[in-house]
Amino acid sequence: MSFVKEFKDFAMRGNLVDLAVGVVIGAAFGKVVTAFIDGMVMPLISLLTGGVDFNNLYVALSDKITPGLPLEEAKKLGAVVAYGSFITVLIDFLVVALVIFMVIKAMNRMKKKEAEAPAAPAAPPAPTKEETLLTEIRDALVKRG
Repeated sequence: MSFVKEFKDFAMRGNLVDLAVGVVIGAAFGKVVTAFIDGMVMPLISLLTGGVDFNNLYVALSDKITPGLPLEEAKKLGAVVAYGSFITVLIDFLVVALVIFMVIKAMNRMKKKEAEAPAAPAAPPAPTKEETLLTEIRDALVKRG
């Protein structure tokens, strides 16, 4: 088998295509969650913490950096540990994990309902040979008398 044909067979497998679709949807979902976190969750957390902007929280590792500088300006002057960005990404991750958990939980609940749903009534099983024979004997006795 040629290399090109092998690659084509590999690339066109159903699982690989499903995975590609999942990655694309996941990337789009990540953008939605990031917009939700940046636009709605972080401002609420900032309000609750007295106006703290997590994205500008850092520890300066250089004496050239004066306290209170925005993170981007501090990075230009020297090394910093930007732990505020980590907090934001951690909150982002927790929201994504919670949403995925809720989706999977809902899917499992629907699958459980499908499994518990009564199936269409099954046709009664065909009579056994003995039952057929006994029925014939009964019918013959009824005709006699």
